Amino acid sequence: MSEKNDFIYDEDESVKFIQNYLPQELKGKFSDDDINYIVDLIYEFYENKGFLDDNADDNKEIDIDEDELTEYVTKNAQKDGVGKFQPEDIVFIVQGELEYCDSINMFD
Repeated sequence: MSEKNDFIYDEDESVKFIQNYLPQELKGKFSDDDINYIVDLIYEFYENKGFLDDNADDNKEIDIDEDELTEYVTKNAQKDGVGKFQPEDIVFIVQGELEYCDSINMFD
């Protein structure tokens, strides 16, 4: 197994982590399915940007523009008719997912 795949990403744990990460005023606003959908859009964004390319330089630092990512998620959720998510709410899910990934050393 390569070093790149040594972390264990658990979708259910990610959702729990994000639900706990959300500020009190957003608790209960997003279902687990909403969060899974948004996380899928986050990884779609990463893929479109080439961040998940197996041939990419592992030592190259990736700079994720949270504003661009949030805009991408919001726009695609509206296009797909999944929810009327506000960018100021989506940003907490984006940050929560980044924190979860950091907690499992996904980006190291």
